Amino acid sequence: MTLPLYGTASHSAGFCSDKARSVVRLRAVESSAERHAADFALARTSVEVLRAIEANWPSIFVVSDGSIDLPSTFDGRLVAVPLKYNYLGDGDVLGFDHSSKKFRTLFRRNSAHNSFLITERCNNYCLMCSQPPKDVDDRWILSEIKESLPLIDPATRALTFTGGETLSDCEDFIAVLTECRDRLPTTAIQVLTNGRAFANSEIVDAWKAIGHPNLMAAIPVYASVDHVHDHVVQAKGAFDETVLGILKLKDRGQRVEIRVVLHALTAPIIEETGRWIARNLPFVDHVALMGLENTGFAIANDAMLWMDPMDYSDGLAKAVDYLSAAGVNVSVYNLPKCVLPKSVWPHAVQSISDWKNGFVDECNRCDEKNNCSGFFTTGRPRFSRGVRAISSPHHEFDSRGLASTASGE
Repeated sequence: MTLPLYGTASHSAGFCSDKARSVVRLRAVESSAERHAADFALARTSVEVLRAIEANWPSIFVVSDGSIDLPSTFDGRLVAVPLKYNYLGDGDVLGFDHSSKKFRTLFRRNSAHNSFLITERCNNYCLMCSQPPKDVDDRWILSEIKESLPLIDPATRALTFTGGETLSDCEDFIAVLTECRDRLPTTAIQVLTNGRAFANSEIVDAWKAIGHPNLMAAIPVYASVDHVHDHVVQAKGAFDETVLGILKLKDRGQRVEIRVVLHALTAPIIEETGRWIARNLPFVDHVALMGLENTGFAIANDAMLWMDPMDYSDGLAKAVDYLSAAGVNVSVYNLPKCVLPKSVWPHAVQSISDWKNGFVDECNRCDEKNNCSGFFTTGRPRFSRGVRAISSPHHEFDSRGLASTASGE
């Protein structure tokens, strides 16, 4: 199931006209936490609305398909949204546009998969981009994020910043990361970036100066051959800039993750790519070998990009072996265990964000379901011919070590 993270409020009132947008934090009606000006009492019934008014909440956020009758004496801020947004809970943060009544969920307190979109602009144009770039002035997003950070639970374990290219407005974004250092010092901060900006030593030095103890730059290297990487990202010279950026980051002791998205242009050479990373960049902190999310540009380029994971599983296993032998921390993302050789299983993790993660009927009788990535529910999902339930007590494996069911189905 895909959670609806964007929408339009059915009703709103009480917002000032001198400001176009507001950041809203939801709070349980009975919450005893210190109230912030951005806090709204979260109500789902008329009874809870009345309780919120009795508790002197000046702002109320209602999740309901029914009509809400407010006393004429209530003159505070009100937002009402349909019941399909019932997943919203205490501590969640939203951005709300006053005139259009459109909102988007920025942070979910009970989720382990929170990410902030920084911008839709990018200097790459990746063939499989899940967030196709747009040449727009969206610098207001950074302002909204700055306003959101004081509202985020300091106990949040992880937070990701994504794009577009997150370093498009480098100075302003580094200011955001510096505030993360001050407000969320124990939170693991991951920044998805194409890494090209780090070819500039001044930007690397500014990044180092942030000083967050758990800051990671996640950078794609799609092949060990420059022209293949440049073709995938549709930018000549990108490979050289990206690798130079990685080297400069590591020279300054910064944490780096390399990401390789697997599809028909990169998967056939994943063994060679894994060997190249193991030999040339063994000092990176993590390597993620990632199944393709078939959305965005990947749908338009489906004929060029789709490759059944069964057809590259041998090369993937060898890439994992090369990296592990070199002492590199390596993980496999976004691929269910049933299409992976057993040797890869210890590296396969549940990586798909909870709001776009699902399973097929076959998974309901699989003993590995709770330890499996499952599938993306976004875009136009593609499924391997190897998808099958795994029966743990009687594992059987074919000549390549791929899992099969005990019943032979």
